[in-house]
Amino acid sequence: MSSRRSRSRQSGVSRITDDQITDLVSKLQQLIPELRGRRSDKVSASKVLQETCNYIRSLHREVDDLSDRLSELLASTDTDSDQAAIIRSLLM
Repeated sequence: MSSRRSRSRQSGVSRITDDQITDLVSKLQQLIPELRGRRSDKVSASKVLQETCNYIRSLHREVDDLSDRLSELLASTDTDSDQAAIIRSLLM
C-alpha cells in the first residue's frame, strides 16, 4: 500500500471512490453549457474540468463587466431619483 493511502486511512480521512468521481464529473458536465448536450461517455474528465475552468473564468469576466456597468449607471444617476431607488432595491 502506498504511503499516501496508508496516511489517509490512518488519519481517518475517507477516500473518494472512482464511481463517486465519475458521478461528480457527470454532474459537473451537466452544469457547463458547452458540454451539456454531449454524451457523458464521450467526454473525458480532463475535458470537463478544463471547460469548467473556462466557464468559471467567463462568469468572472461577466460579473466584472456587469459590476462596471452598474457603477457607471449609479455614477450617472441622481441618487434621489426613482431610478436610483429601483437599483438600490434590486441590490438588496
